[in-house]
Amino acid sequence: MSDERRPLVRLNLVIAFFSLVGVATVAVVDGGRTSPGTLSSVHGQLEELQGRMGCAECHGGWFSSMSKACLDCHVPIAEQMDVGTGLHGRLGADAARCAACHSDHHGEAFDLIGRHSFVRAGVPDPEAFDHALIGFEMSGKHTELACTECHEHAEVKVLTPGTFRFLGLVQSCASCHDDPHEGLLGSSCSDCHTQTSFDEHIAIGHDEHLPLLGGHAALDCRSCHAAGEPHALEVLLGSLRKPDARGCIDCHDSPHAKEFLRGTARLARLAPDASCQSCHAHEHETFRDERLELTRAQHATSGFALVAPHAELACAQCHDPAEASFAARHPGRSADSCAACHEDPHAGQFDDGPFAAQGCIACHAREAFDPHHFDVDMHARTGFALMESHLAADCDACHVQTTPDAPRTFAGTASRCEDCHTDAHAGFFDARAAKFEPIEAGECARCHQATRFGDVAEHSFDHDAWTGFPILGAHAAEGCAACHQRSPVADATGRTFGRAAELFGPLPSLDTPHAAGQACATCHADPHQGVFDRQGLPALYEDRAGCARCHNESSFRSLLPDFNHGLWTGFALTGNHARADCSACHAPLRTADASGRTWERAKGSSCHDCHADVHAGQFEVAGRTDCAQCHQDTESFTKRS
Repeated sequence: MSDERRPLVRLNLVIAFFSLVGVATVAVVDGGRTSPGTLSSVHGQLEELQGRMGCAECHGGWFSSMSKACLDCHVPIAEQMDVGTGLHGRLGADAARCAACHSDHHGEAFDLIGRHSFVRAGVPDPEAFDHALIGFEMSGKHTELACTECHEHAEVKVLTPGTFRFLGLVQSCASCHDDPHEGLLGSSCSDCHTQTSFDEHIAIGHDEHLPLLGGHAALDCRSCHAAGEPHALEVLLGSLRKPDARGCIDCHDSPHAKEFLRGTARLARLAPDASCQSCHAHEHETFRDERLELTRAQHATSGFALVAPHAELACAQCHDPAEASFAARHPGRSADSCAACHEDPHAGQFDDGPFAAQGCIACHAREAFDPHHFDVDMHARTGFALMESHLAADCDACHVQTTPDAPRTFAGTASRCEDCHTDAHAGFFDARAAKFEPIEAGECARCHQATRFGDVAEHSFDHDAWTGFPILGAHAAEGCAACHQRSPVADATGRTFGRAAELFGPLPSLDTPHAAGQACATCHADPHQGVFDRQGLPALYEDRAGCARCHNESSFRSLLPDFNHGLWTGFALTGNHARADCSACHAPLRTADASGRTWERAKGSSCHDCHADVHAGQFEVAGRTDCAQCHQDTESFTKRS
């Protein structure tokens, strides 16, 4: 026994001793007298307390005390005091002074457990009794209950033997409430439920793995711990072997790319399957909580670093909050996918072609659209290399805007010479071009260079193929300007070479053979003054036209060996005439005359035009002498027929 309780016990013994002495004295002196006062109705109903010998039951005998006598009857109180529980157990040494709170002999109406008892025990107001004093943290709905709803005898004046006013209850929920879990979840209801409502749940120890805050706060337990599953409540609360704690991705599908998860996990020094918490806090109501923040370093792990020109943009400018799905808000764009956010000023003209795979950055810098870096080498990859004069041309000269609001034309820009330049030949070569395989640069490129149109290699031009007029003989020795007069100033089409027709008249058709007199006479004056323009020639000459029947391109003096003098002139060369040299009748001229003729004309077709009449006109008939009546031209004039 502690020193603290020893004086109180001595005092009790002294009181008990003098009480016995007093009782004995009264009994001896006046055996007919009664007790100091009437017992309360509670004690008065007990037969063992009646009569003079009943005093010892409460006040103790020679070898007992009044406190012990009380505790001998009130065993539950003694047990509380022994183990230090309940109201009496917390009173310490004062609990042994029963009469200090529960005095008797004040009459039957006296309440042994009244307000005065609670006040002496340190409880000013019994109606506001703090159950924490007895080890029961009462809150919520319990604080709204009247005492009698749990302690049915709390206000009963006289308890029947075996009943209790406040004792006899246990703090187990199941002692008052039905267990809907039928014991499968254990007996400690307070591990999951509060005293406010059964619908309000708590989870002791849940904070270790997942605090029930934000979006998890309003969830029903069964939403995550359904019966029959590895993490069912029955398993967690009733099994000795608990399953491993789950991570976010065990319950939620992650919409993020694996690279992003690995990157954010590396920054937070977490495992990839636990990296969700680096962005999504437990307090967030949803995955789209307004408090969610993503650092620049975390954003960079997505493959899109927030650097210029995206450094200062608000999230909503790229991730539209109005989009319902994650995929629509975060489509996984790269920093080089400009067209994903920016309107294409080229209206899709570069969606195909050599630069389609690179997108906008093929021509534009990442930091700004202007200026572009599209250069000559890149232009060559389009199939149209910029060379010579094209290098000096401004981009706008070829890539035009049809209207102020229309995109500038790039795809489909004309690349053939004739698409941009006026045909200086006015379509003259179109019919001939159909005979050749087409070339990509256009028909002009067959002859002209990209430097300037005047740069044409003369000897590379197939004059026969393109004009139907082969350049042979003396023609080949002449330069182009002999037929195509040069001009120091280009005309409206850029032409500096004159047309042959402009000098010599219209050219013959390219689709038909030259008609008689058309070819050579187009450029050369006819020295024969049309003498040989005859019709109805033999088939031998049908394939020849005009001068070509007798002359070739080497020289006008060169006659063809099969010249038929009789056919063309009406004067057949026979006999001595056939043996005579041309100059015998056609004397050569020292210089060509105005018509270009280098041979004199014959004096006539009559014998007398060249030969003297030895008969002095004796044989003239009708003013004409016909020598052939008597003479032949085979031998001599002396030989007569």
